[in-house]
This record gives sequence, C-alpha cells and structure tokens, in this order.
Amino acid sequence: MENSMDSSRSVRRTKEEKKLLRRQIKTSHTLLKHEGINTVSHATKHLVVSNGGLGNGVSRELLLEVLKEGGTVVSLLTPPAKPYAFVTYSSIEAGQNAYTFLNGRALQCQEEQSVTLYFSYVEKVDGDRSVSCALPPGLSVLEDFVSPEEELQMLQAVDWTPHMDDVTVQKALKHRRVKHYGYEFRYDNNNVDKDKPLPGGLPAECDALLQRCLADGHISVVPDQLTVNQYQSGQGIPPHVDTHSAFEDTILSLSLGAKTVMDFKHPDGRSVAVVLPERSLLVMKGESRYLWTHGITPRKFDVVPVLESGGSGVMTSDLSNLTLSRRGTRISLTFRKIRHTPCNCAYPSACDSQRLPTPPTVPVAEGDACRLESQYVHQVYEEISSHFSSTRHSPWPQVRDFLLSLTPGSVLADIGCGNGKYLGINPKVMSMGCDRSANLVKICIERGHEAFVSDALSVPLRSGSCDACISIAVIHHFSTQERRQAAVRELIRLLKVGGRALIYVWAMEQEYNNQKSKYLKERTTETSTENGKELKTEGNKPNHQEEHDGKMSSDMKCTEDGFGNATKARIHVHTNRTAFLSQDLLVPWHLKGNVDKNKDATSGIMDVPVDNTSQKPVFHRYYHVFQQGELEEVCFGVVGVKVLRSYHDQGNWCVELEKTHYTSSKDDITQEIF
Repeated sequence: MENSMDSSRSVRRTKEEKKLLRRQIKTSHTLLKHEGINTVSHATKHLVVSNGGLGNGVSRELLLEVLKEGGTVVSLLTPPAKPYAFVTYSSIEAGQNAYTFLNGRALQCQEEQSVTLYFSYVEKVDGDRSVSCALPPGLSVLEDFVSPEEELQMLQAVDWTPHMDDVTVQKALKHRRVKHYGYEFRYDNNNVDKDKPLPGGLPAECDALLQRCLADGHISVVPDQLTVNQYQSGQGIPPHVDTHSAFEDTILSLSLGAKTVMDFKHPDGRSVAVVLPERSLLVMKGESRYLWTHGITPRKFDVVPVLESGGSGVMTSDLSNLTLSRRGTRISLTFRKIRHTPCNCAYPSACDSQRLPTPPTVPVAEGDACRLESQYVHQVYEEISSHFSSTRHSPWPQVRDFLLSLTPGSVLADIGCGNGKYLGINPKVMSMGCDRSANLVKICIERGHEAFVSDALSVPLRSGSCDACISIAVIHHFSTQERRQAAVRELIRLLKVGGRALIYVWAMEQEYNNQKSKYLKERTTETSTENGKELKTEGNKPNHQEEHDGKMSSDMKCTEDGFGNATKARIHVHTNRTAFLSQDLLVPWHLKGNVDKNKDATSGIMDVPVDNTSQKPVFHRYYHVFQQGELEEVCFGVVGVKVLRSYHDQGNWCVELEKTHYTSSKDDITQEIF
C-alpha cells in the first residue's frame, strides 16, 4: 500500500514537471517570435525570466528578492514595459540552481496580482537592447526647485472647495480636477478669453517662485495665467500641444505631492518618457513647447530609475536601474503668459495662427493641377525672385562634376534654371537656360547668360538639339504623376541620341543609410544646402528661406464625406528641420529684405499670410517629395531612355539618363526658337 502511494506521488511530480516543461517551451517560442530572444538548452549563468518584467507589474526589488535564492546576482536588467527580465549570476552553477528551484515560482506582485515565473537559459545578455535618447530641444527638468515648506504652502493655497465667486474657475474633468487663475482656459475651443481676465490674478504664494524663475533666466516675463491640475493615482491627460495662439513661448510646470512620468512625442514618431520628481520644475521652450506633444498616460504605476539621484530626465538605456513606482496624488501648477498677437513660431504645422484658411487639395484633374501650380509655384517664384536669387549661389558638387564632364562645344540646356547659377560652370560648352519665372530669367540675362521664359513641359527648342540637359529642383513642383513624367519626357525630347540628362528632386527620405541629411542635422548657426542652393541661419531660430523647410503638419490621408465617399486629401504646411510624413506639402517662404525689389510683391496672390514680427508676407510653395525608386519609375515610363545611374545626394534623389533612340516624328512638332 505504501509503495503504491509513493508511486502515485512520483507520477504526480512527473506530470507537474512535464507541465512546467511545456510552459517553458511555450514561453521560449513567444520570446523568439515577438522579441527575437533566442534561448538555449544548455546551462549558462545568463537567464531570461518570463513574466518577471516591469510590464507584468513585477518591481525590480520584488524580483531581485526571489532571484537571490538561486545564488549571487551580478546584474538584473528590466526593460521598460516588457513582460520579462534578464538576470546574470556569478557562476553557471548558480544559474542552474535558479533554473531548477525557481522555475514555476508563483509571485504576488502589484495590486495583489499573481504571476508565475519561467526561466530559460540565454547565451548572453545584451545590455544595449534599448537606445538612450535626448530630451526634446528646449526642455529641462529642475529637481528640488521648491523646498518641502514651499510645497506645503502652495498646496494649501489651492482651495478645492467650490465657490460662487469669479476669482477662479474650477472644473471637474473626466480624468482630473482643474482650477484656473488669471484667465480661464476653455476646453471647448482650447483657448482663453483674452478680454475676460479673472479678478485676483495669480495666488500671492506663487510670487517668490516666479521671481526666482525670472532671476534664473527661465522666463523673460512674469506669467499671468495659472492652471492647477489634480491627478489621482490612475489618472492622466491626453497628448497635446498647448495652443500657440493662446500662450507665449515658455511654459512652466511645477510638480507637487508626488512624482509622475510625462510622455513627449515628436510628429515623426520619436518619443521620450521624462520623469518629473516631486517638487521639480519642468521648463518647456522652443521645439519642445511648440512641436512635441506632451501627456500623462493613465496608470497606477510608472517605470522610473531606482536611484533618487538619477530620478529625473530621460528614461535611460541603463536597464539595471529601472523599477516600478506607485503613483500618488499629484498637483501640477502650470504657468503661462497670455499671447496678444498671432504666433509666428518656426513650426507652422502645429501652429493654429499660421494655418491657411482653406488648405488646397492634391489635384487629380489636369485643370486642378495647373491652378495649384500657378498659385503655389509660378506666382510665388515671381513674387520672391529677388530674395530667392540672393540665397542661391553655390552649386552642388555632383552637379558641377556632371557639367564639367561635358565635351567642349556641347550644347547644354538648364530647364528650370532659376537665377542661372549653373549656366556658367563650364565655359567650354554652350549653355542656355529657361525658367517659368520671368523675374528669374531677367536676373539670368543681367548676369550675361542666355535664358528665356518657358514652361518645362513645353520648351521651344528643336528636338535632338542638346548634348545635355539638367533639371535641378524642378520636377518636384509638378503636382501629378502624369505631369512629372511629361517633364522627363520633354527633357529627353531635347537630347540627341547618346545625350545625357541629370535630374534632382527632393527626397522623402531625409535620413538614408543611417545618415541624416544636412537639412535634418543643422539646427543652430549653419550653412544649409539643397539642390545647390546655399542658405544661412542664425541662433536657434530655423531659417524659413530654405528650399527645404521641415515637416508637415499631419498625415496626408483622404477623408470621407457623410456618405462614406473618399474626398481629396488636403495639402498641409511643412515645418522646418523634421522628417516628412507625407509626399505632398506646402513649404513656407518668409520674405525678407526690401519687398520693393520683388516686382509687384504679393500683388497676384490672394490671402497671403503676414509675418507679424516683421510685417513681411509669407508665401507657400507646393512640393511633391519623391520616395526611393519613384524617380526611376517615372523615367522607366519614358520611351527611348535608359538610366545610367541613380543615387541619393544630401536629401535628394538623383538620376542620370541617356537617350537611346528617337521615338516619334511628333518630337519635331514643338515650336522652335533655336
């Protein structure tokens, strides 16, 4: 009888072991499939602990207490938001002990939740699995900016008892309580009533804090609006950018009562989680204030650095220094200065003051394309011609090399020549240029170049009359696929058989082969070049006179009308120095210098915005930025041409073509002037 009972217990243990093995195999497959983590069957001192991660609600301290039962722990890495952790023991024997005795261990973690730990061997632990990132430009976190006594004083100054007076405005929102001083922020239109200040101003208890910020240079003027938010554990605020037209540049936010993690996100998808310790001051200026969204995810626990000395700033890649922190009740005091003039920041994509009244749509019909290009290309270059020409003088090296490679006596046509900066590169060839802008052609002639006014789709030159043609920064101004291909076809028509053409267009991929273009890299005093056009910027204010001006406001997606039918996609305004999220966009040009030099400036364009700091007009140029392979595809659709080479050159896609044969007698129909 006793032998039978022993045998039964042995069988039960074997079943449990088999069940545990099945679970281990399953977790190993999951790790490989979803995380790319390879487990091994032989014993090592490195193990991955499934269900033991911060994403499961298991704190570092709780997990470490269990892991020490296996032996001496050398390192413990806990990736943020992941359901696993990596542990390294002092020896293989210690790793085996943990694997044998801790596998299947049930663990009570946060919120009384129970998880079961499963251990698997790995060859090594990669401590660089996450990538560190910098704070958003213009963002800083100042720890212990107020003392505990000052914190208590300010907390007591905020009276959450409902009152009938108009000194403050108090509201209970879905995820938090708010209270306004100075001016009420209205959530129905995300703005303030600037002509209806609240009596009483800001609490006197905040005076010393604001004077300190003024003395330390964090602000240049004293704020006149305060929003107090109360967040209970598990509450948050959706991602947002504070309305540009409502508030000036610098925004201050003081955290009282508890710490939290605020998430910042760039429109191109980059994100940074920033720890805001209790009594810390968050300062948002420039790009971090105007372009990055900020918000607090509703949850009861945050992933934070273990050490208090490293408790603020960016969530680092040091996975051995992260744990969970239970949220408490946090009070934030956000100080802002009311704006009384329209915003003229460098980020029009996120700026309500700089939005066009009715953004144009991506054209489909030929007539719509012609009207779009007339208003947002042809008329704009006529208006800005003098200022535009003053910024265009340095040729791109590879364009120069192409021109210098031409045989002496060759005939060269620069289609879309601008101010003619490429026409004099090789004095041994006969160069002529044409441009849609009469004012730019006039500048070419004044410089002694042969030039004439012409549309790039219908050049009045004899077919087969040119040994070479160039089209630099032109074809991306055509707004349909058919018109872009027609522009390439016209270039080829002009060439002799064996003649070559060089085409440059602006690339959607401003980061290529893990290298950012100069356009993305340069932020301070700099020289930026695009398509051979050299520009200057000073300080931290991005230049708006560039051929490339940054990032557009939102995804170019077709919307639907009330009947579910697709409507035309809107073309939005592009902002400086950021990656593109759409191919069709409007690039702003802030006119500088003497407006009178630009013939009939602003006369032909309706609804031209004005730069409120200088009272100069702001123009918008249409662009279609090309994706990788798109330019070659356009060229392959043209008969009688082959692609000699294609390449990426500092944010541009480029192709060199050769005409292989004549295609039709219709080539000779075009009007001739040479």
